Order: sequence, then C-alpha cells, then structure tokens
Amino acid sequence: MDSKAKAAFEAGIKLGALYHQWVGTPISPNTATTVEKAIEEAVGLQPFVEDITVRIHTEYMVLNSFGYSELAGKMFDVKIKTKVEDSVCVAGLKLEDEYPMMKILELK
Repeated sequence: MDSKAKAAFEAGIKLGALYHQWVGTPISPNTATTVEKAIEEAVGLQPFVEDITVRIHTEYMVLNSFGYSELAGKMFDVKIKTKVEDSVCVAGLKLEDEYPMMKILELK
C-alpha cells in the first residue's frame, strides 16, 4: 500500500472508530467542550494523527428529564489530519443531508 492510500485509510479508520466509540455518551451543553477535548486528546494519541479538531453541535441535543442528552452522530463536526511518510490526508465527519458523512477533504 502506498503512503497516500495508507494516510487515507488511517484517517478513515480513526473517524469510524471515533464515531462508534463516542456515540451514546451522556452529554449536556455544559459538558460538550470537555467531551470535545477528551475526543481530541484520545484520538490524537493514535499513530499517524497530526491534528484533530472536534466540535459538537449542541443545538441538536434533546435534553431528557435528567438534564442531559446522548451524543449522536449528527452532532459531530470533526476534521482530522493524518500523515504517513510524506503523504497527508485531511478528512472530515459532519452532518450532510441529515446523515453524518465521513469524507476525504484533501489528499496529497
């Protein structure tokens, strides 16, 4: 596998893992920033990750009677940059047409 393909694979696998690991996490508007930072720090530890930015759209939260919501895929706005050798992939996860879409934004 060449380095561009590996950089793209690494970005995709990390976004998929992020999505499935964190969906369902109890969250409120008051804790969203803490969860964003925790995701960035956890994913950022993984090999080939150069940068990651996580934003959670709190306007999609529906608070239950206990004052919190569950993190849903539609709330994510994520951008990740992976690097393998000289190849760089920037990929994203965000709501498009009511679906949390993952896609490659740049590959060089």
